[in-house]
Amino acid sequence: MKFFKIISLFMLLALAVNVSAQKKYVMVIHGGAGTILKKNMSAEKEAAYIAVLTQALQAGYAEIKAGKTSLDAVEATIRVLENDPHFNAGKGAVFTHDGRNELDAAIMDGKTLMAGAVAGVTTIKNPISAARAVMEKSEHVMLVGAGADLFAKEVGLEIVDPKYFWTKERWEGLQKAIKEDSTKAVLDHGSKKSELFGVKNLDYKFGTVGCVALDKAGNLAAGTSTGGMTNKKYGRVGDAPIIGAGTYCNNQTAGVSCTGWGEFYIRNVVAKTISDLMEYKGLSLAEASKIAIDKVDKMGGNGGLIALDKQGNMTMPFNTEGMYRGAITADGKIEVSIYK
Repeated sequence: MKFFKIISLFMLLALAVNVSAQKKYVMVIHGGAGTILKKNMSAEKEAAYIAVLTQALQAGYAEIKAGKTSLDAVEATIRVLENDPHFNAGKGAVFTHDGRNELDAAIMDGKTLMAGAVAGVTTIKNPISAARAVMEKSEHVMLVGAGADLFAKEVGLEIVDPKYFWTKERWEGLQKAIKEDSTKAVLDHGSKKSELFGVKNLDYKFGTVGCVALDKAGNLAAGTSTGGMTNKKYGRVGDAPIIGAGTYCNNQTAGVSCTGWGEFYIRNVVAKTISDLMEYKGLSLAEASKIAIDKVDKMGGNGGLIALDKQGNMTMPFNTEGMYRGAITADGKIEVSIYK
């Protein structure tokens, strides 16, 4: 009998060690997915990406550590990424066909299911802050274009001249995309869905930044910000500011932020699908996220996502060669990755 008690004690100890060793994440971030290969990356540029992702994680973690909300952490994190020209959001936003920068962003509170978004804005330095203002200072969920710019000014957000968003790299990317599209004027009825309507080089087209955070009160928040597609036309809006498509958050399931070819994330309602699979089918965060990203892949889209649940479990699936991504644990340990 004593033997079995000793064995049981050892089993309990082993279980306790396993539980204590399991990482609890409090924040996950992404900076876009695409054909990101180490052979094409200079050491300096790789170091720069890692440094900014680390800085963003530290900014959000400082909010969480200070006892502030997950919304505060998400906003602080994404503002760092929006202010850095390496990422397709804010200062690093890509250009439309007409040579403009039109920015989209969304944020959602997992506790209340309140959400805010802006789309097609051109003068707001930090669109993620505008999205939060829409959520907290208006009766609406989404504001677009000139109206959203005016609202942001009225509530006291920092407004900049559109020239602020101009960067040489993104401008050159537009010129290259226009040249490629001019040689792809007719619809391609072949199997390469990525080349429909002139979409030839995905890495000139897509990119987003996002964050999901879990605060000390156990509440989740998720946010996403993007410059959209290089050479986009006709006032196009992607998935990032659409609640349920590129951004979604619910304390009972998970917070999700997506990156990739937005049209496919909209058509598959990716972020909400993950939440629904967890809520109605009882799937784990990882299982639900894999199913959602696989649906995008099968339809011909590409990209990835980050997701975090209330228990601190996180996942970062993607179907591209790489995704700028990172996470930080409850004890402050930072993990940053770029390649597959």
